[in-house]
Amino acid sequence: MKIQGTGVALITPFDNTGSVDYTSLKKLVNHIIQGGVDFLVVMGTTAEAVTLSTEEKKKVLDTILAENKKALPIVLGMGGNNTQMVIDTIKQTDLSSVDALLSVAPYYNKPTQEGIYQHFKSIAKSTNKDIILYNVPGRTASNISSETVLRLANEFSHIIAVKEASADFDQIMQIIKNKPAHFSVLSGDDALTLPLVSIGMNGVISVVANVLPKQMSAMLTKAMQGKYQEAKTIHYQLLDFINKLFAEGNPAGAKAALKIRNIIQEQNLRLPLVPVSASLYEELQKMLLAFDKE
Repeated sequence: MKIQGTGVALITPFDNTGSVDYTSLKKLVNHIIQGGVDFLVVMGTTAEAVTLSTEEKKKVLDTILAENKKALPIVLGMGGNNTQMVIDTIKQTDLSSVDALLSVAPYYNKPTQEGIYQHFKSIAKSTNKDIILYNVPGRTASNISSETVLRLANEFSHIIAVKEASADFDQIMQIIKNKPAHFSVLSGDDALTLPLVSIGMNGVISVVANVLPKQMSAMLTKAMQGKYQEAKTIHYQLLDFINKLFAEGNPAGAKAALKIRNIIQEQNLRLPLVPVSASLYEELQKMLLAFDKE
């Protein structure tokens, strides 16, 4: 399995003019690498990728690659609901320094399972780059069934994983039970990572690890080693913070927490997303102060 362990879905910092804050981005990458995580995910949902121009996406990727210095594998988000456009983008992008692509289920169109299968089949046939499927029905209104995931995993050896954020334990267990040996199942829900690892998941693509990479990676490492009592202790230390971080959407909570920690300069987002309320910001401040005292 090429991609497993703790991955981090990186946010994109913006300055007060609305431009990408590349200085904060570099600081964030170093903070996360020093936190002991296993791979970085660039241009996912958490990065607000849909609001970035093609030029910005390229510069963000180049900045992260330069700061990473090949320390960790890089997964690049590249999905959409226009199959041919996704394929064209893949072909037009220099992927030589990227280890895998993360491709979300087609959103808005609401395709059938056959349509979802054909979408990913077409993408897989267009590239030799490793692909991670991303199932997040809460955002896409379209679930990738366990049967479709397994069909794709068995047909294409370079479809190497699925990021599962459906919270459907029965569906997830069917994938884990029947998946081929080369295929990883990754949690897309920070709060569910520990119970999902206990039933056979191979890792997580985490938002919380932007802020608390050491704690999240330590929890996952303990769990994957079978040290569940130690992992459970960290899990319950993180749980309330995780819930607060997502209380007013993602990545608003993560950006607020990163500003509190002085890892990014501002908590700005691009519309239609907005920063967290003053009351939630204050709650996150108190929780992070408690983490620092532990």
